Amino acid sequence: MWPEEFSFILDAAEEVTLDSAARAREDGSHSEAIHRQGLKVRMTQADYERIWPLAEARYRLQGRLAGKAVTMIVNNPHYSQWHPADGGTVESVSDSGRAYSTRYVVVHFLLDDVRETVEA
Repeated sequence: MWPEEFSFILDAAEEVTLDSAARAREDGSHSEAIHRQGLKVRMTQADYERIWPLAEARYRLQGRLAGKAVTMIVNNPHYSQWHPADGGTVESVSDSGRAYSTRYVVVHFLLDDVRETVEA
């Protein structure tokens, strides 16, 4: 199960389709086209560092995405165009008047159905 403490990360996730055409590899063979459902999330660098240990593992979801599972894409070569990317920086001022920056990362997750059939 996806850890409850990180559920806020997926609350604002955008459902997307990960599409990539088949390509020729260096050895002359062809890769298959990719057509997968996914989630796209823009999160703070700090939150990304907190969920990094969850990378490349599959987790079942609850709530609005119950019956689905996610796998965070970080270094799988088949999904290289969806590896974590710079999500920009937001400049802010604290209540005390001190300026600070918050860095963001754009992360993609594979999204799969995991509904189980039950024998009668």
